[in-house]
Amino acid sequence: MPNASSSQLDRTRTAAPPGERPVKIRIENVGKRFLQSRAGVFTRQWHFGVEALRNISIDFPQDSFVSVLGPSGCGKTTLLRIVAGLTDATDGSVSIGGEPVSGPRSGSGMVFQYIGLFPWRTVEENVFFSQEMHVHRALNAAEKERARRFLRLVGLAGFEKSFPHQLSGGMQQRVGIARALAIEPDVLLMDEPFGALDAQTRLVLQDELLRICGEYKATVMFITHDIEEAVYLSDHVIVMSRRPGEVKLRIDVDLPKPRTDAIRGTPEFIALRSSIWQALREELGDGDGHV
Repeated sequence: MPNASSSQLDRTRTAAPPGERPVKIRIENVGKRFLQSRAGVFTRQWHFGVEALRNISIDFPQDSFVSVLGPSGCGKTTLLRIVAGLTDATDGSVSIGGEPVSGPRSGSGMVFQYIGLFPWRTVEENVFFSQEMHVHRALNAAEKERARRFLRLVGLAGFEKSFPHQLSGGMQQRVGIARALAIEPDVLLMDEPFGALDAQTRLVLQDELLRICGEYKATVMFITHDIEEAVYLSDHVIVMSRRPGEVKLRIDVDLPKPRTDAIRGTPEFIALRSSIWQALREELGDGDGHV
């Protein structure tokens, strides 16, 4: 795949040494309870029902890659949506760069498992749309060219005029990543972006994501069910308990970079994977076969 050099991207930053990185995302004592309705005689009454999250506190160092795992229904996606400003916490607070999150912020890009490309727009037009929504107007020629740089960054040079149906699932997910990067975020929030892909494509995109994160510095919050994926990609892994989700374990992944497939067979990698699996097994509910 073609690589974009750091000099091509004005937004690319130099990462500080890990021990000196300031906190970029701070989650403090966050809890989330969902309202449920109950029909009264003359009106509908609301009360707190399901408690999804309880007392979550996590610091994300700047330019770090942090994966969050947990049993199905533990509130991983809810936590990401709170960080994104798409839903409010019932308790606690979230800040990014020292500023409280009270709604969607312009510096946060999101990538979902369901990519949601517009089928009537070309690849580049899908990426342009994200930037147009960011600046609230049509892009000029220079801004369009800037957005195309991110298509080159994700290895889609030559596919700018293609339509989504002409691309494989993996290529469509690359468009989703380029679309998120086009707003030049300092925070990238990814909700199981590779979950619907076949195993081979998933492995390829894991390597591509590491390359992209090396080219374009951002703080990444990555939701996944895949333990090996989390260890391979991450600087830190957060393991959550079953509902209500709490932080059960935080593991620092001190594996050498750049990461390659060879690292998956090392004793250090296997030990990290085993530790996470043991923590998750303890959280599986009765009859719950999912991690």
